[in-house]
Amino acid sequence: MTHISAKPARQDAESLPANDNQRATRADLSFLDIINDEDEVADIARRAERLGHATLIAMAIGLAAVPLLYLILA
Repeated sequence: MTHISAKPARQDAESLPANDNQRATRADLSFLDIINDEDEVADIARRAERLGHATLIAMAIGLAAVPLLYLILA
């Protein structure tokens, strides 16, 4: 029975064919390793939403306060 894995087994440098274009050791790079898990994604989304709310409140205060300040100083 053969074992099926989601990630293919990495080959050792000794088992690779001789090739001057390849490094001596093979880098174990996979885009699957950099994908965040669901908890990290949810945390990033919560922080982005809080930042968006704070920005919206600051813009609303600015849009109300700047004309009022202009009228007071004019």
